[in-house]
Amino acid sequence: MKRISRRDFLKLMAVLPASLALSRFSSRQFTRQTERPNVILLVLDAMSAYHLSLYGYGRKTTPNFERFAERANVYHAHYSTANFTIPGTGSLLMGMYPWTHRGLHLSGLVKREMAHMNLFALLGKDYHRFAFSQNVWATNLLLQFESDVDQLLPSSAFSDYAFLVSEAFRRDEGNAHQVLDHVLFDYVDAPGLLVFGLAQRLYFERVRKTVDRQYPRGVPQPRNHPISFKMANVFDGLMRTLTRLPRPFLAYIHLFPPHSPYRAHKDFVGIFDGTPPHIQKPEHIFSEGETYETIEKNRIWYDEYIANVDFEFGRLLDHLEQNGLLDSSYLIVTSDHGELLERGIKGHVTPVLYEPLVRVPLLISVPGQEKRQDFYAPTSSVDLVPSLLHVIGNDVPDWVEGRLLPGLGGQEDPDRHVWMLEAKSSSAFGRLRQATFAMRHGRYKAIVYRGYDRIGKDLVEIYDLDSDPEEMHDLGREPSPLVTELTNRLLEKFEQINTLL
Repeated sequence: MKRISRRDFLKLMAVLPASLALSRFSSRQFTRQTERPNVILLVLDAMSAYHLSLYGYGRKTTPNFERFAERANVYHAHYSTANFTIPGTGSLLMGMYPWTHRGLHLSGLVKREMAHMNLFALLGKDYHRFAFSQNVWATNLLLQFESDVDQLLPSSAFSDYAFLVSEAFRRDEGNAHQVLDHVLFDYVDAPGLLVFGLAQRLYFERVRKTVDRQYPRGVPQPRNHPISFKMANVFDGLMRTLTRLPRPFLAYIHLFPPHSPYRAHKDFVGIFDGTPPHIQKPEHIFSEGETYETIEKNRIWYDEYIANVDFEFGRLLDHLEQNGLLDSSYLIVTSDHGELLERGIKGHVTPVLYEPLVRVPLLISVPGQEKRQDFYAPTSSVDLVPSLLHVIGNDVPDWVEGRLLPGLGGQEDPDRHVWMLEAKSSSAFGRLRQATFAMRHGRYKAIVYRGYDRIGKDLVEIYDLDSDPEEMHDLGREPSPLVTELTNRLLEKFEQINTLL
């Protein structure tokens, strides 16, 4: 064996401290990576904060949300950026407002050159990135982000029956593969091809006979798509999947309920019969002609469906707690948009931006959190991306338009402006010529309708949400310095957006 010289020994001793330090640093880095928290982001489609007993709604719709809230951060003035799936989900996953990511249409996509600017990419390969959406349109967005997702399930996963031909053509550009299903199988309107339409009718008749006893109003399904599911089976499948995911993981889960059609399990049908009806509000200029009686019937059905979702969420919560995932994960519960059942309007495909449509739940539990925190200042869905990046230790890019949420590194700002947009009739590539734009600032909310034939010139509505949470008294009808200030601020922002475009 060759003996080491005194000179070589001194060289070795000089290098050794640095080597040991590097070894300790590498070990700490590895440990930190393996101990990074999981992130479970649960999006419940079309769930309005307005209808949750967690936030003071009269019917007891969400006892399990309330149980979860006792160990979570609860945000009371949290807003989606829009009133339907594509713009709302785009903002939630990209940290941008709709006028930036340009996913403006009912079946639209975000700008192709921005598709890499998403939460999955920003978390990076240190995380196992899992995604699943029952909403086919949200799945289209996930397909845009697919190169940054490690595991993407089809919309029909965990369903009892599915007849989506398009899932065999997932590599097709944009929405082309969805058009195939729309032509072949249209469950609501007449199908494009008689033979396939008849086949689909026979298929759903089989489904109806199989599970009608459990679902008196019909089998739950994403509207206009040949998928049917039992909610309990979907949650069972998700619980099995979450337990098996490599850690740390990001799990983006976008469930269709309580989106219409409102089809609760039989155990929840009728639970709100006999409860006091909702206040009757005057019809809006964009009324769809729905009668108060029809809207009240659907309101009960919607509330029953929310209660059904809440029950299944309670089972999920128990599972996460029993398996230790609740203590090792950020659990986030929110929605892409709300739902409106008033003023002659039923649903959310409407130009209006009232509170039930855009104020959505947000509950976040931090790993190991034991006490509830409540935050009342306005927050936005664009805040989720920067907040998650911050808490896991990743850099927040300059292009992100959201802020850090209070409780996750940010501070409450009662005077903050948050913005909402409905522009499905405008071009995704140019100025917003027909749109509804809204601003929440402190206690006030301002809305402008622009470019609609039935209105003509700009129509501005202003509400004091502290004294008028039902948005019944339009301050804009009575000129005042406050009205002028809020109107100017709203219109200046709208013009700024259009100038950039």
